[in-house]
Amino acid sequence: MLRLNVPMVTPEPAPALVTVPRGVRIGYGIGSVSTATFSTVPGLLLLFYMTNVLAVPAWIAGLVVFLPKVWDMLINPWVGQRSDRTVSRLGARRPWMLLGALTLPVAFALTFAGPPLTGVPAALYVAVCYFLTATAYAFYEVPYKAMAAEMTDDYHERSSLLQWKMVFVGLAILLSGAGAPAVAGTEAAGYRTMGLLVGAVLLVSMLAAFAGTARAPMVARAEAEPSIRAQFAAARSSGPFMVLLGLSCAQMFAAGILLAGAPYFAAYVLGDPGMTTTLFLCIVGPLLLTMPAWVWLSRRYEKRGAMILGAALFAAGTAALVLAGEFGAVYAHVCVLAVGIGYAGFQLLQFSMLSDVIVHDALVTGKRRAGVFTGLWTACETVVFAFGALVLGWLLGATGFVESDPGTPVAQPEAAVTAVLYGGALLPALLAGISVLLTTRYPLTAASLATPEPLRSVEG
Repeated sequence: MLRLNVPMVTPEPAPALVTVPRGVRIGYGIGSVSTATFSTVPGLLLLFYMTNVLAVPAWIAGLVVFLPKVWDMLINPWVGQRSDRTVSRLGARRPWMLLGALTLPVAFALTFAGPPLTGVPAALYVAVCYFLTATAYAFYEVPYKAMAAEMTDDYHERSSLLQWKMVFVGLAILLSGAGAPAVAGTEAAGYRTMGLLVGAVLLVSMLAAFAGTARAPMVARAEAEPSIRAQFAAARSSGPFMVLLGLSCAQMFAAGILLAGAPYFAAYVLGDPGMTTTLFLCIVGPLLLTMPAWVWLSRRYEKRGAMILGAALFAAGTAALVLAGEFGAVYAHVCVLAVGIGYAGFQLLQFSMLSDVIVHDALVTGKRRAGVFTGLWTACETVVFAFGALVLGWLLGATGFVESDPGTPVAQPEAAVTAVLYGGALLPALLAGISVLLTTRYPLTAASLATPEPLRSVEG
């Protein structure tokens, strides 16, 4: 009988799972208080502050909110590239986080603490301050978000890590979204006080994250691309990233319109500006209560399936809001609660899927480019979120919305109120529906990341 002498091949041991220590999880999570607060407060109040306190025309106010974010398309990838290349005793990401912590709170407070100006001069002042704020925020946000993909290579460990992050996101949005309007009120002095208090929250959160991530594990060091153009080329080469970018932009565009429209919806549809706080509580409350459920759903139905469910809930809730004028405040709050449950899901899943995309790119190309992908993703996210406010501002301006200050309130034309109702509800519903369609094309799963070779066909 013929015998074949086949040498025994001993497989290489699988790399040990890197588990992120609880202290680092908490420290990293606290840092999201600043990102959530900064995303929430200007998105909720800045447009309304300019049109109803500083008497800035709505179309100009929309531009002021939007144009500084266009700068993010350049500054965010640049920060990602530089943080990929940084070598220091503090690590690659943390020096940039510290720079952001020392500059963002000051710039934010100045945005709402300007001289006694109204109209176009007030708009110019806010535009300059908000431009500086956007730059300072990029210094912190891009390296902070890139760290998640560098702490562990495990698919489900990333969701667990980000679950801690989202708990702090929920707390921050809850406190800032409910507290900031209450402190700001309807007078310029209230907005000035609000700016100072929020600036203090930003400072404490960012410094806590800087200190809390000092012992964060790093599974591998990121590699920098040589130029901004090369960063865009690298991003375009990843099919999963481009799909994620598309669905995330659709969702953030929808959220930007909804958030900017909330004060107008409360004031002109429900007839009570104070309901801005209760509506916002319905949006952010689920962030605190449903995170474990969304993590379970992402394990049970994969992140793609859970994302489709979250976006569908968001779309259904916003579409149903068009009937709020007929059915009243209680009905509106129930609709917004459904929106909040869906919003909680795609907030968690966007970040977790971004980390998966970064890991997939490393498996396919052999390169670590966390800063490249995070920089471009955060830039697009913030631009389209601000674009929501721009679109709403232009819609209000086109339908005759009248700017005012607290001393001279005005009645709004019926067309403007209709624009608040339909534009602020149906447009977000449509965009969330588009994100559902895009999510069906997202290819990454736990199994595909374990064997990434078949996914080469989606590259490019």
